[in-house]
Amino acid sequence: MRIWAKEWQNSHLLRDLTIEDTSDETRTHKVFHAIDEICEKFDLQHPIWLDSTIRDFQRHARCRFGKDAFTEEVPFDYLEIQVLEEDH
Repeated sequence: MRIWAKEWQNSHLLRDLTIEDTSDETRTHKVFHAIDEICEKFDLQHPIWLDSTIRDFQRHARCRFGKDAFTEEVPFDYLEIQVLEEDH
C-alpha cells in the first residue's frame, strides 16, 4: 500500500510525503502506521478521526484533516491523505 500525505495552505501545497507499507498487516493497521510516520516526519500530533473523516476515507480512499482535527495549532489549512496504491 502507498499513501500520499499533503499539507495545504491557501490552496498551495506546502509539503508532501509518500509512505509505502509492504507488510502483511491489515489495511487499517497500514493506514494507522502511515499516519504515525507522517506525524513523526511532519512533527505533528495525531489528528482526530471524526465520523465524517472516516466516511470520506472509506468511500474515496482519501480524506482531509482540518484544523478542527488537531488539538494543537497547526500551520496549515488541512492535512490530506490519499491511498495511491492498494495491495493486490
